[in-house]
Amino acid sequence: MRTLTGLQPSGKFHLGNYFASIKPMVEAQNLGKDDMFMFIANYHAMTSVSEAKKLKDATFEAAAAFLALGIDPDKSTFWVQSDVKEVLELYWILSQLTPMGLVERAHAYKDKVAKGAEAHHGLFSYPVLMAADILLFNSNLIPVGKDQIQHVEIARDLALKFNNAHGEIFVLPEAKVEANIATVPGIDGAKMSKSYGNTIDIFSDAKTLKKQCSSIVTDSTPLEEPKEWKTCNVFAIAKLFLDDAGQAELAKRYEKGGEGYGHFKMYLNELVWNYFGDARDKFDYYINHKNEVYEMLDTGANKARKVARATMEKVRDVVGIL
Repeated sequence: MRTLTGLQPSGKFHLGNYFASIKPMVEAQNLGKDDMFMFIANYHAMTSVSEAKKLKDATFEAAAAFLALGIDPDKSTFWVQSDVKEVLELYWILSQLTPMGLVERAHAYKDKVAKGAEAHHGLFSYPVLMAADILLFNSNLIPVGKDQIQHVEIARDLALKFNNAHGEIFVLPEAKVEANIATVPGIDGAKMSKSYGNTIDIFSDAKTLKKQCSSIVTDSTPLEEPKEWKTCNVFAIAKLFLDDAGQAELAKRYEKGGEGYGHFKMYLNELVWNYFGDARDKFDYYINHKNEVYEMLDTGANKARKVARATMEKVRDVVGIL
């Protein structure tokens, strides 16, 4: 089974990225059961990042972050989306059979425009490019959050339509939604997201991390009184770093009273800082050894191209492209 996932380099990696996406990818990679394909979706990021230097820097930093957090190019195929140009060719070919109504119903486009994003063609046709990402590599499973299920369904619809017209060319992908994957709350209690500006970033310096943790919204329960841990944003984030015994111990501290939310925010700050200590060191190393990172990305792109070219040979033949 081939599992494919991509992450946009549209900002600094945060706890939501890690626990909802990167950590499960690394765990699956290390189990070695699936053929893992992972890419940095820089073409997709162009829908929200228009400054050239910002996109270039963010793409490299994303690569360094992936590697620092455990992506192993020897165990997975890891590349930058734009290094495999076949995805754009397939995107155009799929566009010829994509009904307008199919993409007009895509809720992600509507949601982003409603939140102020510019309503341009790139954003509108995002699901078709995502379909090309998926189908180009004969991907079986696509790990996604609930908000991305529809996009995988669009890819499956296009694969079925193409196969019905031209024969069994594409594997039919399936969305993989893990029920136990955490939805990480941001500092305001809403889902942690760069677009909401409520993140706790993984590779922040100590001062910035402390400020982010200290900014988590809590209630006004006095220091001496017991606290309600079940609805506390600090606890909801801290538990991601703790086993059952650790969570139970923290809950008792809440129920006992005598500690304010400031104490729990300091505790969370220590958890985050210590948990990512090794990753920070690796991230700094990769940031300062760019050639090593580019070599690994080139190797991954070459592996990805072999699969992409084999797929496109079949596609070009059946649609009449010489």
